[in-house]
Amino acid sequence: MSSEIRFTDFKSDKQPTWCPGCGDFGTMNGMMKALANTGNSPDDTFVVAGIGCSGKIGTYMHSYALHGVHGRALPVGIGTKLANPNLEVMVAGGDGDGYSIGAGHFIHAVRRNVDMTYVVMDNRIYGLTKGQASPTSREDFETATSPDGPKQPPVNPLALALAAGGTFIAQSFSSDSQRHTEIVQKAVEHDGFGFVNVYSPCVTFNDVDTYDYFRDTIVDLGEADHDPTDYDDAKGKILDADKEYQGVIYQDEGSVPFDEREGLTDSMADIPDGAPDEAMDLVREFY
Repeated sequence: MSSEIRFTDFKSDKQPTWCPGCGDFGTMNGMMKALANTGNSPDDTFVVAGIGCSGKIGTYMHSYALHGVHGRALPVGIGTKLANPNLEVMVAGGDGDGYSIGAGHFIHAVRRNVDMTYVVMDNRIYGLTKGQASPTSREDFETATSPDGPKQPPVNPLALALAAGGTFIAQSFSSDSQRHTEIVQKAVEHDGFGFVNVYSPCVTFNDVDTYDYFRDTIVDLGEADHDPTDYDDAKGKILDADKEYQGVIYQDEGSVPFDEREGLTDSMADIPDGAPDEAMDLVREFY
């Protein structure tokens, strides 16, 4: 890690093709600033992305990156971190990618508590496929494919994370650049699985959950009497469906990452020549 890294070092030479005004611009900038602020360099960083508008982020960031398949970014990130603990692993996704087809991976990634960061761009809609209701869409949210709304309550990703044993659960707003960067930076610095759900408005297909809506309704826990180490207080905030919170909602300061707990400190990329003796003994036993 180096203190000479700037966030612009994480910018690739590829120009984003997101819609003008998309919240993902602010989300990505905050991710890059957080990585630079924590002293990580592009050479020591691995970004994994899923499918959807958010899935393009690995192309726009200068680091090691993989653009995976729908809902499967987390297992790739976990495998990478366990194979090479020296890498800073950041997984990026969207609400459709992470809380629908990827929901099973999300829950197990949280409970394993591998030392990595998961940033979800939650715009409460499927944007890349032209505006269908997503798992976090409002029950009455009207789209071309659900003209009367999805008629089911939205998924609460923060509650899922808490129930799965999450050790760092936070929420930010992509337009609040400084706070968003601070929150992602705290997730990167956390010893364990750092989860940040980001309000990242879709300006093309969602005219309900807009920048103005979030600016008017967000309650910043940094300005409130909130102790993120208080589990019951965090639970109350997470289950409060009437407010949109920003900040670190819950953090277990005694968290021990899976990789540290299991003694996975050496890079598996350093493979010695030849097969281990135990492996050859096993082969001889059966052949």
